[in-house]
Amino acid sequence: MPRDTTYGRYGRRRLLKGSAALGAAALAGCIGTGDREDGDESTDVMADEIGGWGWDVAARSLQLTADEYEAENDATVEIEEFGREAMKEDLQTRLSSGTGAPDLAMLEMVDGPAYIETGAIHEISDRIDDAGVYDDFVEGAWASLSDGDDIYALPWDIGPTAVYYRRDVYDEHGLEPDAIETWDDFMAEGEKLPDDVDMLNLPMNDLDGVWRYQFRQLGNQPFTEDGAVNIGNDDSVMIAETVKELYDRGLAATLDGWSSAWFGAYEEGTVASLPSAAWMEGTLRDELSDTAGDWGVYRIPAHEEGGSRASNWGGSSLMIPEQVESAKRNRAWDYIEWSLATEDMQLLMYDEYGLFPALETTYDADVFDEELDFFGGQAARRVFADVAEEMPSYGFSADTPEVTSAINSEFQAMINDDKDPEDAVADAAQTVADRTDRDLA
Repeated sequence: MPRDTTYGRYGRRRLLKGSAALGAAALAGCIGTGDREDGDESTDVMADEIGGWGWDVAARSLQLTADEYEAENDATVEIEEFGREAMKEDLQTRLSSGTGAPDLAMLEMVDGPAYIETGAIHEISDRIDDAGVYDDFVEGAWASLSDGDDIYALPWDIGPTAVYYRRDVYDEHGLEPDAIETWDDFMAEGEKLPDDVDMLNLPMNDLDGVWRYQFRQLGNQPFTEDGAVNIGNDDSVMIAETVKELYDRGLAATLDGWSSAWFGAYEEGTVASLPSAAWMEGTLRDELSDTAGDWGVYRIPAHEEGGSRASNWGGSSLMIPEQVESAKRNRAWDYIEWSLATEDMQLLMYDEYGLFPALETTYDADVFDEELDFFGGQAARRVFADVAEEMPSYGFSADTPEVTSAINSEFQAMINDDKDPEDAVADAAQTVADRTDRDLA
């Protein structure tokens, strides 16, 4: 999830200027119409007041859409802001106890399957079908929010990937981003840098994230359809070999992600490239404002010429706890649909707080084609929008934490102890199989 930002290039007033002109017909798709049915549950009774939970800029984004929703409806939406870990812990406790949960809450996609498995999340497939909004969202956003044909949350923001690069550093040393298509190209360009500048950082506390976006990029799933552990395949070995080569050739720093040293390296230009996701835009603007104009973006490298250069890193959704009473469920869904399936609301949250929309129908908006001063006049957001439409689906599960732990541990051994990449991947797969009582693919 991105950090708070204060820029508003598209502008709240500009975004909402045409809202009044939407008309009753357009609003009917976003506001409860009083004649729908969700199974045997009538949707024509909606509570006058609901509450929701979120953290950081996500909560503040919901407060924006709550203001707009209240202006159009005779209802009150109270959004409470938490710290990320505090909210997760409290929410899990209340879901488990069956009482005290909010009427709606944000849910990270990585956590979706684990929450769904508890049976504590309200199933909303019929509501989505009735609203006719399923195809309005990027296809790759649904996998971790579903169990078979049943859907339990509406996608909110996603993290289409790209490489952020220090334009000034590349220019000074003759690196050409347009010449980079594959990781081999990336390393060849990186060799042009002096010894005191690294081409990228391999965060020792998030090597699993580095592995995952590339594993997803190549169209893989961590578990097969029959549940076998699939993280030891040839693609996983290729990723491990790439990571180790970057380190062995002296092209990579190993700073912990989000540390003061990590921010300092990008601020000073001693690390030239940052493979990340769309939400990083807000963080760079907020934390490294003095570097405005010195950045650009390009797609992540492919592993082979002509290969995929699209993936996703992160994302969240909104869900309704099963314990919530019917009238509050109806109002919560009405507000969720208003916030996430309405283009103006998604664009408002994106521009104010950097939450990249999962709502694919927004991608034709002018905001994606604006030439941004922070990126040296590049229309950087168009890069992410194009990637979002191509990103592969990825299946998180309740056992995702085991994959995360095993990959990070083995990749650290690969870098710190010179462990063979093939052995590292094989050992990670075996560890996951042992801890989850699964077979190896």
